[in-house]
Amino acid sequence: MGHPQNADYSQREFDSILREGEENIATHCCFCGMQCGMNIRVEKATEKVLGVEPRYDFPMNGGRLCPKGVAAYRQVELGDRLLHPLIRKNGKLEEASWEEAINLIVSKIKEIQSKHGKDAFGIYSGSSMTNEKCYLVGKFARIGLGTKNIDYNGRYCMSSAAVGFNQSVGIDRGSTNPWSDIKSADVLLIAGSNTAECHPLSMPYIWGARDRGAKLIIVDPRQTKTALVSDVHLDVRPGTDIALVNGFIHLLIKENMIDKDFIEKHTVGYEELEKMTETYTPEKVAEITGVSAEKIIEAARLFGRAKNGMVMFARGIEQHSTGSDTVSNYVNLCLLTGKIGRKGSGFATFTGQGNGQGGREHGQKADQLPGYRKITDPEARKYIAGVWGVEESEIPGPGMSAFELLRSLGEEVKGLLLLCSNPMVSAPTVGDVKTYLEKLDFFVAMDMFLSESAELADVVLPSTVWIEDTGTTTNVEGRVVLLKGLNKTAGQSKRDWQVLCEIADRLGRGKYFKYDSPEEIFNELRVASRGGKADYYGITYEKLEKMNGVFWPCPTEEHEGTPRLFEDLKFPFPDQKARLLATDYTGPNEKVDKEYPYILTTGRVVYHYLSGNQTRRIEALAKFCPEPYVEIHPDTARKLGIKEQEVVKLISRRGELSVPAKITKIIRPDTFFVPYHWGKTMAINHLTNPALDPKSKIPEFKVCAVKIEKTEKGSTS
Repeated sequence: MGHPQNADYSQREFDSILREGEENIATHCCFCGMQCGMNIRVEKATEKVLGVEPRYDFPMNGGRLCPKGVAAYRQVELGDRLLHPLIRKNGKLEEASWEEAINLIVSKIKEIQSKHGKDAFGIYSGSSMTNEKCYLVGKFARIGLGTKNIDYNGRYCMSSAAVGFNQSVGIDRGSTNPWSDIKSADVLLIAGSNTAECHPLSMPYIWGARDRGAKLIIVDPRQTKTALVSDVHLDVRPGTDIALVNGFIHLLIKENMIDKDFIEKHTVGYEELEKMTETYTPEKVAEITGVSAEKIIEAARLFGRAKNGMVMFARGIEQHSTGSDTVSNYVNLCLLTGKIGRKGSGFATFTGQGNGQGGREHGQKADQLPGYRKITDPEARKYIAGVWGVEESEIPGPGMSAFELLRSLGEEVKGLLLLCSNPMVSAPTVGDVKTYLEKLDFFVAMDMFLSESAELADVVLPSTVWIEDTGTTTNVEGRVVLLKGLNKTAGQSKRDWQVLCEIADRLGRGKYFKYDSPEEIFNELRVASRGGKADYYGITYEKLEKMNGVFWPCPTEEHEGTPRLFEDLKFPFPDQKARLLATDYTGPNEKVDKEYPYILTTGRVVYHYLSGNQTRRIEALAKFCPEPYVEIHPDTARKLGIKEQEVVKLISRRGELSVPAKITKIIRPDTFFVPYHWGKTMAINHLTNPALDPKSKIPEFKVCAVKIEKTEKGSTS
């Protein structure tokens, strides 16, 4: 986990051990929302990257790095980096010049939009980019291309948390508290997050709380490494969290563990919530969730009786057709007990992508303008039009969400620019996604590697890895940080923001995209976000370096940021009160039956990141987990005659996947688990359900019905 922590070992002293001819570039990891501080060791004369060391001066990781962080710098040197533009000729991608590639792209954009309208060219982007790039992509779509059809892969990741937070407390920042507050909690309720593997540098904060005597409640269908150290592990049947939390609420009210004064002064909706949860007795909830009534009662009392507590969660509760309301229900626990607005009390979602927070704030979402403004808000449109120097009527309306955009390819959307995303692995029903992409009249991909999606493109543009550019990201806490990069790029690769500006110029829109540096883009972003919910106006590059990051909102340059939200107990609704939202349990979109009797759920492993397009190429990571597998409970394996490492076939109503069996007691007997970091024939998303949450439009990745067969003769199902 990096160099051992030593409180007497300052960053300056650590820097002094650099070899002659080396320098450190202080930056942050590109993986996950922790954005851990690291130094990239560089040879001064050549700017060759030599290695990495953790930073001791950045509070999030305090001199530690996880396996992905230790290996991240190796992306620079990988032999399969894209180094030249590629154009498909006679069915094959061949090297081409930038001039040829850009000319072709511009001509095709003009041709498609002239024939089918501005909205016929779309953008599908990602969150693992800097705030500057995310902002620019949104601006490029709206006033460079003039299209409404832009969305991003964060739709699959953070969108339910965003909707849940907005509808409950009026603002979406991934955490109401700085991560240091975790240590002050008396109880931690963590749901749908294998924190020890997916955000391992959060564990020292959890250990800090445990050292003070805090209780730990884990809600997860698997007995993960995090669940192993819990006081109570609630091994819920996937898709039943709403019922579980309704059971908690029933007990909190029945046993008078609620904060009536807080509820009366600072919330609305209590009466409806109380009435709706009357029937959610421990016995009823136990039947729905598969968790014993005794454990449900114990967990509710641990949380309800604690003075301070935090509720934390991740994709396990969010990637459902009811994900938004599931998030709001967990937020209800904090609101009912008054655990918000102070040290050690609040709620958070573990941000999955490196800039999952900032990536959803500044305009690349289908319905959004910078500063977390709604694109349908007349005042927001007027303000952003003024910042961009265009007429308000030039800004299109809302477009389609990510999976809806994919389904429209070849029909409503004829051309697509894909950047920083790999839907051929990350989207549900990836077999269908291949068909959608192949129906396009023209398809452009920008990437650092030839991903499973980029392989299908007509033009592929080589972009840079994170250490080859400068910019800001926003971490899991809502802390904006500055990443510094090298001055050089590999081969003929170019930085994404420069390519977009060049295309805009060729389209005759160059006057709106005249930037010479990421800092210039950020300074425009600051103005564009001013007065919005995600207000970055008071944040500057200089301030970020001086303060080691700044929490938004930060409305003025004199302001020092807002580490903890709602300390005044005022919520951004007209009445300044939070919403207690009542949600009845309806279950997952797809139910098990006689033909498909088992539940499939998916997730991550510590060695890989998202679609694996980056981490699968790093030998040091790939060797620890080279392929997917399926976790099967011993009782289930015995019943089906399946042995350890035997290859089995999982089959859903949409597709199938053959993987080796991993027999383990950590999974429920009625549930299978498969990690999702692989593509093509090893992509578990051949099976997953594309049913969307009607509010967040997130697909239901975390639960679908499957059957299982041995790959030998005969079937066990």
